[in-house]
Formats: sequence, C-alpha cells, structure tokens
Amino acid sequence: RLMISLVFDIGNSFIKVAVFEAENILWTQRYRQLSELLLNRILSKFNPVTAIVSSVQNKIFLWETMLEKQLKTFRFQHQMANSIKNYYQHPEKLGLDRLAAVAGAHFLYPENSNLVIDAGTCVTYDAVDAAGNYYGGSISPGLKMRFKALKYYTKKLPLVDAEPGFDRNFGRNTQEAILSGVQNGLRFEAEGFIRKQMEISPETNILLTGGDLNFFDTHLKSSIFAAYVKPEPYLVLKGLNAVIYQQE
Repeated sequence: RLMISLVFDIGNSFIKVAVFEAENILWTQRYRQLSELLLNRILSKFNPVTAIVSSVQNKIFLWETMLEKQLKTFRFQHQMANSIKNYYQHPEKLGLDRLAAVAGAHFLYPENSNLVIDAGTCVTYDAVDAAGNYYGGSISPGLKMRFKALKYYTKKLPLVDAEPGFDRNFGRNTQEAILSGVQNGLRFEAEGFIRKQMEISPETNILLTGGDLNFFDTHLKSSIFAAYVKPEPYLVLKGLNAVIYQQE
C-alpha cells in the first residue's frame, strides 16, 4: 500500500488541507479554522501515517499538538527543502509558502527551469533552474490590492472590481481606465517577468497558483507563452508533500 500523508498549509486567512497517496491528491479542503473534532474525522477517514505542517502564524493550534501526538509530524522549516539550493541573502527570511511552491515546481518538472507565479494577496514571481538553484524572486501588489490602493490613496477614484473579460487597451470612462490600468498593468508585468526568464532559460515552465490563478491563466493562454503555461492550484501542497519524502 502506498503511503498516505496529510499536508497542512496554514496561511493568514485559511488553512488548506490535503490528503496524498504517494504523490496523488486524494482529497483537499480549505477551512477558516480547524478543530480537534474535524481533525479526528479526517484522521479516521484516511488513516494517514505521516503529516507535514507549514505555517505563517506564530502560534501553535491545539489541533496541531493533537496531530503530533497521533502520528509522525514534520513542521516545515527552510532546511527541509533538500532539493532546493537557496541563494536568498538570508535564506531563513524566504517565505515558507514561496519555498514550498518552488520545491513543488522542481519536484513536478525537474528537467526544466520553472517560474512560479503565485497570485494571491501579493503576486510573487520565483524562478528555480533544473539543478534546483533558487536565486531570488519578486513580490508585487496583487490584483485586489491594486484596485483598493487606487480607492484609498485618492479622493475621487471609485473601488472597481476585476472583470476577467475586459480586453480593451484603454478605457473610455474612469471605471474602464482603472480596469485597463490594473488588469493590463498586471498582465504586462507578468509577461515582462516571463520574457526576462525566457532569455535566461528558453524552455521555462510557467506554473500558476494562488487565488487569482484564473486571471493569469486566461490572459497568458492567449499570449506567445501559452505553450509553457501550467495551472497548478495545489502547488504549495504538492511541494510540502514532496518534502516529506526528502526527510526519510
């Protein structure tokens, strides 16, 4: 029987949980909070033998303590991503979610360079080469943050919601002008990072993950980079699962 593992990615707003059988996802869910009761249900349903927890929070939840008592549990730390050579100036300052995403990319596509675009509250761009070398990345305001910034830092501009179907170069009114500036701006930014990466390594995979993955997927699928674009909504979870096998 293949190993069943339980993977937790504790973010600022949500706890993402996945059950893997070897490298295949059997089940995944996200919660605003997790209780011991809920954890017990997951444990009894899937009967995992090992777990890994990655957290951006400083506190340890009660259910985490319970988990550690019930099965072999790894708490994800920077030095555990053995497949990645981390050349960040202060390696321990690299966000664990970014490191896990890079580890996931390198695990899924070890023969290629990979550029991970994680489109969440912020948009992060992180490249890893085929040898597992990670030299750094970029952090940029996310889609919703850009719309909110225009509202909060000006007196007259309205708060506009994203419109995935908007495809004009320039807006004919204030709302369209904001849509053009934010959405085209983010698209051109992403294409610029991809173009730079392709100059270094022409066969780079573009892995998309994060809550606004679909925005990038829609726009990049109609670009010259379409052949290299790979949506990977569970990239961080897959990276954490891969890390378990590097500890054995």
